[in-house]
Amino acid sequence: MAEPIIIAIPKGRILEEALPLLARVGIVPEPAFADESSRALRFSTNRPDIGLIRVRAFDVATFVAHGAAQLGIVGSDVLLEFDYSELYAPVDLDIGHCRLSVAEPAAMAEGDDPREWSHVRVATKYPNLTRKHFEARGVQAECVKLNGAMEIAPVLGLSSRIVDLVSSGKTLKENGLVEVEVIQQVSARLIANRAAFKTRAAEIGPLVEAFRSAATPPSRLREGTGAGPNGKSDAALSVAPTPQSPPASGRGSL
Repeated sequence: MAEPIIIAIPKGRILEEALPLLARVGIVPEPAFADESSRALRFSTNRPDIGLIRVRAFDVATFVAHGAAQLGIVGSDVLLEFDYSELYAPVDLDIGHCRLSVAEPAAMAEGDDPREWSHVRVATKYPNLTRKHFEARGVQAECVKLNGAMEIAPVLGLSSRIVDLVSSGKTLKENGLVEVEVIQQVSARLIANRAAFKTRAAEIGPLVEAFRSAATPPSRLREGTGAGPNGKSDAALSVAPTPQSPPASGRGSL
């Protein structure tokens, strides 16, 4: 019997949204998978040919790129940060919506204009994506790499600004920060290891189509899809997105 297909799922918010999606695909994890207090990392499902692993979001891309997992669910922010050539991202799953934004203290923002920046010092866990974004704008970016607690960096003088994911904006507001520029809209994607997609096409291909059907409204399914595994993805990921103003509801309000 062939080894089971391993699907890597990130902990946290995307995991919660992924559970109904997995159910629509016909994959039901063992009960411990949804239990955040469980220290287990690998889980069985109702299908003996499919197993799940639950890891940090940044690690999902690494597990799939190196072939330890054949499929994964991960935010487009992670794909843009690492830009692994071994990954194929065929489906936008339409979950995990948020945005990657620049934020700064509210007092600074009152007299600040992002169009006038020439140099910025930024705390972020996305140094590659942040640097590419500012280079495209002709701005020199000095990135301070942090893995968390980004919002406290400006308060303690570590950086004047941060780049981080924003959802409701509540975390920014509670730490005296406001959103001043949107770098990238983010959603979760189904990713596949390119080599596995080719060598195990009979197993992985139907799973990809099942995820596509589960995530896509019927009207869009009739329109067809984009590139195959030799292309970057069906919905291309831009590494130099056009800067956007934050939404009215998000400015001043992760």
